Amino acid sequence: MFFRRKRMDMLPRVCAGLLLLSLLYTTGLCQRNKNNRCVLSQAKSCTECVRVDKDCSFCTDESFKEPRCDLRENLLRYGCEEASIVYMRGEMRALQNITISKSQRRTEVSPQSMFMRLRAGEEMNFDMDVFQPLESPVDLYILMDFSYSMSDDLDNLKNMGQKLAKFLQALTSNYTIGFGKFVDKVSSPQTDMRPEKLREPWNNADSPFSFKNVIRLTSNINYFSKELRKERISGNLDAPEGGFDAILQTAVCKDKIGWRKDSTHLLVFSTESAFHYEADGTNVLAGILRRNDEQCHLDPDGTYRYDTKQDYPSVPTLVRLLGQHNIIPIFAVTNHSYSYYEKLHKYFPISELGVLQEDSSNIVELLRTAFERIRSKMDIRADFVPKAMKTEFTSTMYEKTESGSFHITRGEVGKFNMRVKALEYVGGQHVCSLPEKDRQGVIHVKPTSLSDSLRVQASVICDVCPCEQQQEFGSPKCNSNGDFACGQCICHAGWRGDTCNCSPASSLNNEACIRPGDVEPCSGRGECLCGKCQCYSEDLSLRFDGEFCQYDVLQCPRTSGFLCNDRGRCSKGACVCESGWEGPSCECPTSNDTCIDSRGGICNNHGRCECGRCICDTASLYTSSTCEFSYSLGFQAVCESIRDCVQCQAWGTGKMKGNCSTCHLQVQMVEELKKGEVNEHCSFQDEEDDCTYHYSLEGDPTVLPNTTVQVQKKKECPPGNFLWLIPLLIFLILLLGLLLLLCWKFCACCKACLALLPCCARGRTVGFKEDHYMLRQSLMSSDHLDTPMVRSGSLKGRDTVRWKINNNVHKQGFTSLAATNPKELIPYGLSLRLTRLFTQNLLKPDSRECEQLRKEVEENLHDIYKHIPGCHKVQQTTFRVQPNSGKRQDHTIVDTVLTAPRSAKSEIVKVTEKHVSHEAFNDLKVSPGYYTVTSDQDAYGMVEFQEAVELVDVRVPLFIREDDDDEKQLQVEAIDVPTGIAEIGRRLVNITIIKEQVSSLITFLQPTYSHSRFDKVAKIPVIREIIDDGKSQVTYRTRDLTAKNGRDYVFTEGDLVFYPGETRKEVQVPLLELTEIDTLLHNRQVKQFAIDLLHPKNGAKIGQYSQATVTIADPEVVDGVPSLAGQSQVAQSPKGRLNAPLNPNAQALSSRKIRFSWFPPPGKPQGYKVKYWIQGDPESEARLLDVKPPSAELSNLYPFCDYEMQVCAYNAMGEGAYSDIIHCRTLEDVPSEPGRLAFNVVSSTVTQLSWAEPAETNGEITAYEVSYGLVNEDNIPIGPMKKVLVEDPKKRMVLIENLRESQPYRYMVKARNGAGWGPEREATINLATQPKRPMSIPIIPDVPIIDAEGGEDYESYLMYSTDVLRSATGSKHPSVSDDSEHLLNGRMDFSFPGSGGTLTRTTNTNYHQLSSHMQQEHRVMGSSSLTRDYSTMLMGHDSRMPLGVPDTPTRLVFSALGPTSLKVSWQEPHCEKEVQGYSVQYQLLNGGEVYRLTIPSPSQNSVVVEDLLPNHSYIFKVKAQSEEGWGPEREGVITIESQVDPQSPLSPVPGSPFTLSTPSAPGPLVFTALSPDSLQLSWERPRKPNGAILGYMVTCEMLHGGGEPRNIYVEGDNPETTLTVPQLSENVPYKFKVQAKTTQGFGPEREGIITIESQDGGTFSQFGGQQYMREEVYKFPVEYTTKTSISHSSLDPHFTDGMLMTTQRVGSASSTLTKQVTKEFVSRTVMSSGTLTKQMERQFYEA
Repeated sequence: MFFRRKRMDMLPRVCAGLLLLSLLYTTGLCQRNKNNRCVLSQAKSCTECVRVDKDCSFCTDESFKEPRCDLRENLLRYGCEEASIVYMRGEMRALQNITISKSQRRTEVSPQSMFMRLRAGEEMNFDMDVFQPLESPVDLYILMDFSYSMSDDLDNLKNMGQKLAKFLQALTSNYTIGFGKFVDKVSSPQTDMRPEKLREPWNNADSPFSFKNVIRLTSNINYFSKELRKERISGNLDAPEGGFDAILQTAVCKDKIGWRKDSTHLLVFSTESAFHYEADGTNVLAGILRRNDEQCHLDPDGTYRYDTKQDYPSVPTLVRLLGQHNIIPIFAVTNHSYSYYEKLHKYFPISELGVLQEDSSNIVELLRTAFERIRSKMDIRADFVPKAMKTEFTSTMYEKTESGSFHITRGEVGKFNMRVKALEYVGGQHVCSLPEKDRQGVIHVKPTSLSDSLRVQASVICDVCPCEQQQEFGSPKCNSNGDFACGQCICHAGWRGDTCNCSPASSLNNEACIRPGDVEPCSGRGECLCGKCQCYSEDLSLRFDGEFCQYDVLQCPRTSGFLCNDRGRCSKGACVCESGWEGPSCECPTSNDTCIDSRGGICNNHGRCECGRCICDTASLYTSSTCEFSYSLGFQAVCESIRDCVQCQAWGTGKMKGNCSTCHLQVQMVEELKKGEVNEHCSFQDEEDDCTYHYSLEGDPTVLPNTTVQVQKKKECPPGNFLWLIPLLIFLILLLGLLLLLCWKFCACCKACLALLPCCARGRTVGFKEDHYMLRQSLMSSDHLDTPMVRSGSLKGRDTVRWKINNNVHKQGFTSLAATNPKELIPYGLSLRLTRLFTQNLLKPDSRECEQLRKEVEENLHDIYKHIPGCHKVQQTTFRVQPNSGKRQDHTIVDTVLTAPRSAKSEIVKVTEKHVSHEAFNDLKVSPGYYTVTSDQDAYGMVEFQEAVELVDVRVPLFIREDDDDEKQLQVEAIDVPTGIAEIGRRLVNITIIKEQVSSLITFLQPTYSHSRFDKVAKIPVIREIIDDGKSQVTYRTRDLTAKNGRDYVFTEGDLVFYPGETRKEVQVPLLELTEIDTLLHNRQVKQFAIDLLHPKNGAKIGQYSQATVTIADPEVVDGVPSLAGQSQVAQSPKGRLNAPLNPNAQALSSRKIRFSWFPPPGKPQGYKVKYWIQGDPESEARLLDVKPPSAELSNLYPFCDYEMQVCAYNAMGEGAYSDIIHCRTLEDVPSEPGRLAFNVVSSTVTQLSWAEPAETNGEITAYEVSYGLVNEDNIPIGPMKKVLVEDPKKRMVLIENLRESQPYRYMVKARNGAGWGPEREATINLATQPKRPMSIPIIPDVPIIDAEGGEDYESYLMYSTDVLRSATGSKHPSVSDDSEHLLNGRMDFSFPGSGGTLTRTTNTNYHQLSSHMQQEHRVMGSSSLTRDYSTMLMGHDSRMPLGVPDTPTRLVFSALGPTSLKVSWQEPHCEKEVQGYSVQYQLLNGGEVYRLTIPSPSQNSVVVEDLLPNHSYIFKVKAQSEEGWGPEREGVITIESQVDPQSPLSPVPGSPFTLSTPSAPGPLVFTALSPDSLQLSWERPRKPNGAILGYMVTCEMLHGGGEPRNIYVEGDNPETTLTVPQLSENVPYKFKVQAKTTQGFGPEREGIITIESQDGGTFSQFGGQQYMREEVYKFPVEYTTKTSISHSSLDPHFTDGMLMTTQRVGSASSTLTKQVTKEFVSRTVMSSGTLTKQMERQFYEA
C-alpha cells in the first residue's frame, strides 16, 4: 500500500501566522512589563523626581490630577501642558578646539578641552583626533638586574655603547639614554646579612643595594659608555629580585631620572629572575609590613633609601604609575623567567617582551624589534575620572588589541570616540548623595607619549528644580498651612490634603468615610483623613482605590494569568483597556486581523469574528481556526477507515466483498478527480489485480452519510507481457538520438535562422550601456560598481549573458610570484540568487531567520564544493537584494566566501554554473541565470534578462588594494549568450580608478652606468624626492639589450619600499663572468642591459629617469686596453674544474617535499650532485642525489623539519665547488594521535583525564579536542558526543565532572596544528569499576574543568582563572569568596622534616547553586599505602537556623610540628553576635576514642594537639559557640607521615630538614635500531651527578600495557653508556626509563618512547622526556649548607609543562643550634596562564 496526497499550504500558512502573532504578542507583553521607574518612585517633589531616572519629568500644572512624576510623553498624553513640564537636559560643548597641525611634528590631540553635564544614567560621546608624528624624541632608560648571575650580561653591555648609539640614531635624531641597576631589599631573607657578605657578596662585587640611578638620561653617548664601564656586579640570596621597587622609583622620580616632556619614554627592564611583589610573603619574614607610598625616595647619589621601610609595589600600582608618566616598559628576560613576564606584560596597555640570550648579546636587536612594535600601538587612558562616571574609548579606524591599546599608523590623524556615562548608583547610594568631588571633576585623557592631555570638565546634574527655588511660603493656595511650589502644596507639619486644609488631630469624624452597609471606615483598607479616604499602598504602589477604598487593583479579570491581559489597567474593579483592545479583561483585539483566512476574507465566509477568533457556522475536527475545511489532521486515518467500503462499492473487491450493505457512503464514479486546494486524494493498491485506484472525499467525514466519495473510474495497472516493447523501445531510442542530433545542428545555427525570419528580421542585442567609467578612489563608497547592461530589439523571450572582469589590465604580462603558485589558498567570493523573497530580518545577523537561512546555505554549498580538492567550508555569509535585476529584484541574493586553491578556479566556475542551470544546490533552491565567482584578480558571472526586461545591472568587483597603482584599469567583457537569441553589441567596458595626492617622485640618479665584471654586482642607486613623507613603493625589472640574461647578468626584479624618511635605495644586479666562447672569440661587443622602474604605489610617481642603461665592461677591454690577464678570468676553476652553481634556492612544496633549484655555473656541466641533511645532524650523514637538470625534488622528508642542502656541478674533470648551504623547512602535516590517555579517578562521577603530546607533532601543536560520550556494553555510542576545545597546548589535562554514575564512557583526544586535526586516541572506561586513588598531580587551578551536564560543543568548560574565582553571584561557573586563601581544586604539601615524611592534602571542591557544597579530600601518605577518601558537606547558611548562631569556621589549616604533634588553625566564622569560644574534636579515622578540646577564648583560633600516632589518619571537627548556641562543624582529615620511628635515635631535631642528595637525570636517550627485534640504547652521564655514579637502572615496558616490565641494572660511570636490548616486537611502542644511582639513592628518570617499524628498512620514531636538576650552593658559614633540586618532565602526561617540583634542605653540622623560628612562609606563583595560586604554611620548631 502507498499513500499520496496533494500539497496543501493553507493550514501551515495559518499556523505560521498564528505563531507569528503569538510571538509578537509575547514580545509586546515583555515590552509592557518594563516598570515605569518614574511613577513607581512616588516622588513627592520635582527634584526628587528628576533624580529618579534620566527620562523622568515633573508636571507643575496646578490642575493636573495624574501622578506628576512620569515620562515626558506620558505627561503630555495625560494633559499636562508642555510649558509646565520640568525636564533636566544634559549638555556638551567644546571649550577649546585647535585643529591639528602635522607640520609641528609633535603629538597632538583635538579638541583640547570639553565641557559636559550629564543626568544620572545618561551617556554622551564625542569624536577626538590624535596625531603621532613619524619621528619623535626618545628617552631610553635601561634598568638592569645586578645580581651575580648577570655578570656576563653586564660585561657585554659595557661594550655596546656605540652600538646602542647607532640604534638610537636610526630611530630618531633627538634621543637620550640612561642607566639604572637593582638587586633587592637589603634585609633577610632577600640578602645575606652577615657583615662580610654585606661588604662583598662575591669576589670583585659591590655591596648589595635595592636600586641606584647610575646615569641620568643624557644625549652624550661617550659619557654613558665611560660611566657604564665603572660598574661592578653585586648579589643577593633568593632567586626573585626586587625590580618592582626600581621600576616605581624610575617612574615617580621624573626629574632625577631626566624624563623629558614631549618624548617617548622607554624603560628597558633586563633580568633573568622572577620578581617580588606586594604581600608575596617575603616582606613578612623581613618584618616589612608598610605599604608602598608611591613617592620618590632617591638620595642625592641616586640610591633608593626606603627599601627596608616599605613593601614592594603591586602590579596594578605599576600599571597605573607607568601609564600616568607615559612610560612604556620593554621586558628583556631570559628563557628561565620568560613565563613570569609573559603574564606580567599583558597587564600593561602597551609593553613588549623579548627573550635575551644568556649573555644579553642580542639586546640591541631585541630593542629594535620591540620599538617597531611599539611604534604601531597607541594607548588612550582617562585619569582622574570621578567615581560617579565611567569612560570608554573606541575607534572605527583602528583595531583594538587584547590589552586595550590600538594598532595605529604613525604620520596620520587617528579618529577615536570617547564615551562618558554618568552612573546612577555608586556603592548602593544615588550619585547625587555623593560628595561633590565624586560627582564632578576634570578628566585627563592621555594618549601614549602625550604630555599634554585633553581635559574634560564633567559633572553629574544634581541641581534643584527652578520652581522649587521660587516657592511661595505660607501660600493662600494652601490655606496658609503649606508652601506652594511646582504646582502643588507642600503642607506644614500636622496638615494634609491637596490644599493643606485638613488636620488629622481636628478631624475625628469618620462617618463620611464609611460606605453604606459597612462598619469600618474606608472598608478597612485605608485611613480616613478629613473625611476622605487615603487608601493603603503596597510595594510603593497603590493597592486599593475607589471613594471608600472598596476596590482592589489586583482583583480585575485576568487572561492567561495577566491582569487585564496586560493591555490595560485595573480601576475601580474594572479593566480600562488600552487603545486597540476591549472586553472584560482586555482580551479581545478590536481589529479582525486574526480572523483573516488564506484568501483574505473573514472566517472563510462560514462564520463570524468575535474577540479576535472565528466562530464557525459548522465546526468539526476538519475545520481550521479560520473556518476553512482541511483534512490535514487525521487525513490518512480517514482514508484508511473507508478504504474497504470504497473498494467494495466501486469494484466489488476487498475484505468486504459481497457485504457492501454495511457501508453508508455515497460513491460517485468519475473520469478524473477534481484538482482543488481543499480536496485530498487517497491512493491504495488493490491486492486482487495489483492495480492502484484513487478517490477523494467531499464534505465532513465525521458525518458519513453526508460524505460523498468520488472514485476515479480508471485504475493504474502494471503492464502485462512487455517483450513486444523491446523493439519499440529500440526504435524510439534511435529516433530520439536522431532528434537530438537535429536539435544540436539547429541550435548551432538557430540564431542565424531566426534572424532571417520576418518577425525577427531586426533581431536583438545585449551589451554594456557605457564603454568607460572613471572613478576617483577618494570619492568611492563601495568596493563594487553596478554596471548597467541593456537589451535592444524585441524583448520577448529570455536571454542570459556570461561576463568576466580582469584586474590590472594596464600591466598585462607581469605575473607575480604568488600568482604562479597553484596550491596557494585564496578566498573566492560567491554570489547566488535564491528563490525566496528578501526580508529585512536577513539584514540582522542575530535574527533567527538569518541564522537559519545562513546555516541552510552553508550546509548545502559545502556538500557541493567539498568534492573539489582543497576546498574549505564557506563562511562570512550575508544576504542582500540587487536593484535593477529585472522581475526577480525582490529575491534574496546570498554572498559568501569559499577558500580554495588557486588552481581550483575553473572547476569552481564550472560547478557553480552547472548547479545554477539546475536551479538547485542540493536542497537550496536558486534562480537560474545569475551567479558571480570572484577570485583575487578576476571574476566570472552571469546575468539574466527576463521577458520584457530591458536593463539589468552587473555587480562588478573593483579589487581595491592598498598596493594598487595610482592609476589602474579593469576590463569587463560580455563573453557570450548561452540562453536566448540575442547578439552581443557593446562587448567591453573599461573602468579606471585613480589615486590622488602624489607623495613622492622616484627616479634613477642618472640614465647610464658602467660596471666591470670584476664587480660581480652592479649597484644602481634610486632616489626619492619627498613631497609628503610616508611609505612609497616602486617595482624594478631588468631586460636584455646586447647583454643576455643568464650569460652576462642575472635577471632581477622586485620592489623597492621607501619608509618614512628614506630617500635612497639600491638595485643590485649580479654580473656573470665571461663564458668560454666569449673568451676564445675575443668578443668585443659592448654588453648592455636596461633596468626599468614600473608600477609606482602608495602615492609615488616615476620621476625624470624611469630607465637606466648599464654597460658591462669585459675584463679584456677595461679602460680600452686589451689585457691577456683577462683570459685567465674564465668561468672555470683551475684545471677545468667547475665553479659552484649560482643562486641556489629552496622552496617547500609539501610536508615531505622540497624543490631545490639553482643556476648552472659557467662552463658545460654534465650533471649535478645534491647533498642534503637534517639541520643539526653531522654533514657526514647527508643523502646524495645525482641529477641532470639544474633542479631537484627532495622527497620522503620529515614534516616540519629543517633541512640543509648544497649542490655542486661535475664534468669529465670531476666535481666542482659546492654552493653555499641553503636552509629550508618542510611544511606542516597533521599530527599523529596523542600519547596514552591517563585517568585519575576522583569519584564515580569525576575523573581527571590527561594525555601525552603526539609522538609526531609534524608542526606546532595549537590545540587539542577532547570528546566523550556514553557507550553501551558493545562499545557503541549512545547519544551525542560532547566536545571540548583546549586551546592551550601546554595544558594537556582536563577535569570532567557530573558524569553519569556506573555508566561507561568513551574518551577521545586529538591534536591540531597548522595543517589540521590529526587522528584520535581513544579509551573506554567505567569510573565505577576503577579504584579511587590519590591524584598523581595536583589539580592546578588553570586546568579546564568540564561539566558533563553543561552546554554543547566548545562551550561546556571553563578555566579557573582570577575572573572565575571572582564570578558574580548567580553565575553558572563555580565561585568562591574573594578570600584568596580558600583552596579551590588545589593541593597543599606539608613536610615533617624530622622524619623525611610528607603530609599531602589534595582538595577537590564542587560548588552547585541551590545545593550544599561538597568537598572531597584525598590524602597521600608518602611511601605508605594508606589512602583515605573523605567527603565533607559544607552547608550554606540555613535560614531556619536561629539568628546569632555562628556559621561554619571558614577553613582548617594543619601544620606538622613533629611526628606526633600537629597544630590545627581555623578562621573565625561569620556570626551576627560575638563568638564566645570554640570546640575541637578529633579521633582516628577508622574509629576509636574521641578527644575534645575546649577553647574558651574567642581570639584563639589555633590549638596544638600532641601524642598523635604517626602514619595514622585523624578526623578533626571544629565548631564555634555564641550565646545563641553552637554552630555547624568544619571537618578535615589529616595524616602525619613518618618513615622514621619517633623513638629512634636517628630522629633529627625538629626544624632541621633531612633530604637526600641524588643525581640529576641522565642525558637524552638515543635509540638505534639494530634489527626488527633489537635496538641499542645510549645516554650521557647526568649533568649533576652529586657524587660517584654507581650505575643505572633501565626499565623497559610496552607503552600500552601487556607483558611484564623488564628492569636492567647497568654498572659503571662512563661519559656515555650503551645498552643493547633484545627480544623486542616490531611495530610495538616501548617506553624506556633510565635512572642514575649514587650512594644517596636513585635520581629522577629520563624517559623515551620508541617503536621499531617494519617499513622502509627499519625506520623508527622516537620522542623523549626532559628532566633536569638544578643545584645552588650558597656560601653560608661552615655549619650551614642549602641545596635546591628541581625536576621537570615535559613527557609524562601527568605533569603539565611548566610545573616544577622543588625540595630544599638546610642542614646543620653543629649542635649549637638552639632555636630556629620560621614565622610564616607565603609563596604565590603566577603561572603562565594567569592563574594565581596561594599556598600558606606555618611551621614552628623549637629545640
